[in-house]
Amino acid sequence: MLERQGSAINVAGFVGHSSVRTYVMGEDAPRRAATPQEVARMRELVVEGMCAGAIGFATSTSPAHNGHGGLPMPSRLADDAELRALVGALKQAGRGVFMLTKGGHTKVAFLEELAAECARPVVIAALLHNSTNPRAVFDDLEAISAANARGRRLVGAISCCPLSMDFTLHSPYTFEGLESWQPALPLQGAAYEAKLKERGFRDALRAELQRPAHFRLFNGQWDQVEVVESARKDAEQRSIGELARAAGTDPLDFMLDLALGEKLDTVFNAMLLNSDEEAVAAMLRHPASLVSLSDAGAHLTFFNDAGFGLHLLGHWVRERGALVLEDAVRRLTSAPAQLFGIRGRGALKPGYAADLMLFDPAAVGRGAKQRVFDLPGGRPRLTTPAQGVHGVWVNGVRDLRRLPGRVLRDFSA
Repeated sequence: MLERQGSAINVAGFVGHSSVRTYVMGEDAPRRAATPQEVARMRELVVEGMCAGAIGFATSTSPAHNGHGGLPMPSRLADDAELRALVGALKQAGRGVFMLTKGGHTKVAFLEELAAECARPVVIAALLHNSTNPRAVFDDLEAISAANARGRRLVGAISCCPLSMDFTLHSPYTFEGLESWQPALPLQGAAYEAKLKERGFRDALRAELQRPAHFRLFNGQWDQVEVVESARKDAEQRSIGELARAAGTDPLDFMLDLALGEKLDTVFNAMLLNSDEEAVAAMLRHPASLVSLSDAGAHLTFFNDAGFGLHLLGHWVRERGALVLEDAVRRLTSAPAQLFGIRGRGALKPGYAADLMLFDPAAVGRGAKQRVFDLPGGRPRLTTPAQGVHGVWVNGVRDLRRLPGRVLRDFSA
């Protein structure tokens, strides 16, 4: 379809685990383990996808990934045997990478086993710094380094951006990974609002946030949650922690009551992860890290880090000096091209595709986030405009309206 209609940029596609699982298992995909026969059929489809030109196989074990009605994304229901079988399809195909968004219960040691069995690279996302458990991300990176020393090919996909998310309680992705939020996920309308008012529901949330966790999006840092849009104009641009202290109430109660009083339309922003810049700088310099993770198309109404490369060049190179320019450019170009086996790209060499960006090192960066209303039905999305960029060429063509992009299908083994 993309080849028929054309694309402004070059595109490569993964075989997605949840899509394959749904195709084979139907409505049971997010509800139960697969049978051996279903796993065998899924494996056939993964091999077929790889032979058709997919760049790899992708899955998620993250508890924050839920679908309609609060059901887990189908990939989360896969047991170890299913994952071994589907990742093994890469060995059968003789190409591709395995990429996953790792839940806290998924161990690097298990992923090293998969890397050894399939003899293919494993990309582990999303490695972000959590100030309430500051060693966790570095423990994962060190475990990846140790696996590499044993001859495996693993890499940790990290973000160079702070994870800041806009949300309303209509769809509070910030909290949906919490176990105590699960009773609210399938509810709508009056039943959902009644659940948010329940004392037992709120107490369970408070208790969970006080317990340490290996990884979760939100950890009760109420001074890092601020009101963006509210009928109470005096509350805007102030943190929930500050507002709750002024009101003499619990911050969770304050946030829920404020939103309930405004039909859940209150817009909040939470600074969730990667807020410690010294820690992020250390992650950027870690030899086992891959600078990536924009999630730019997955949560358009919540956040958009599509400008992560510009942020790397502007903030981390020019402003912070955490990397030299040449190394930052390598991390954005040749390093991922080599990892994913993308041929003829990622470097300025004769015969390579002319995928180029012309920028001013003294001005490059990403602008402040903006909310625009250009999705179907006038729905909103967040965007971050480029700064200091003077041109982008895809396959040697600067006018992207001509759709010069290609669907990439040929990857080195």
